This record gives sequence, C-alpha cells and structure tokens, in this order.
Amino acid sequence: MKQKIKYELEFPIHSSPQLLYQYIITPSGLSEWFAENVNSRGEIYSFIWDDSVEKAKLASKKSGEKVKFRWLDENENDTEYYFEIRIQVDEITQDVSLIVTDFAEEEELLEAKLLWENLVSDLKHVIGSV
Repeated sequence: MKQKIKYELEFPIHSSPQLLYQYIITPSGLSEWFAENVNSRGEIYSFIWDDSVEKAKLASKKSGEKVKFRWLDENENDTEYYFEIRIQVDEITQDVSLIVTDFAEEEELLEAKLLWENLVSDLKHVIGSV
C-alpha cells in the first residue's frame, strides 16, 4: 500500500457550532452530506457509498468542537489513517470554519480536496448556509 499524505482544508461556514456538530457526529447528520448512508454500532461507524462500505472507529470527539474517525481495515483493525473535522470559531469575529484533516495518495490529492469541497458544499446546502 502506498504511503498517503496528510492534508488540511479550511471552509468558512455560516452556522452555529452546536448545529454543525450534529451533522459531523451523528449517523443521521453524516448521511445527509458525507455518505449515502451511515450506521453506527457503538464506536464503529459504517459509511456506505454505492456498493462500497468503509468502516471507521470514532477515535475521539469533543462536544461542539471536533470529531475524529480512524479508518479500519477489512479485519476491523485500526489503520494509521483517519479524518478529523474540527469546528473553529474566530474569537474576535465569531466566524465559524470547518477544518478538515485527511489523507490521500499523492496522485489523488487534488481529487481528494475537490471531493471535500463538494461534500462541504452539500453540508452548507443542507444546513442553509449557502
């Protein structure tokens, strides 16, 4: 397996952190913008796209602030790769941003970033932040 590169993206978003958090932590919220369907059993989340199912473990969360999912392999063992979504509020302006940390292979980096842009665009549409 090729080594993946860690990258970070920032998206300004017009929403309260509390509302936004529900869309990044709950299976129903994630199903509205991140994957076609999301199920969870305890800390294990199943993300479903077309005929593909990827599993991740909820590695950490901080209410109203961030969520981190660690991808699992086919035997449901942790991998070194994860994605994290942080809600950042500017102390002065109170502007809200989503900070996404993810990994991609070098030749897929641009495509991965575009995918996140589309996903966050869908999220903005769902919460009325267009």
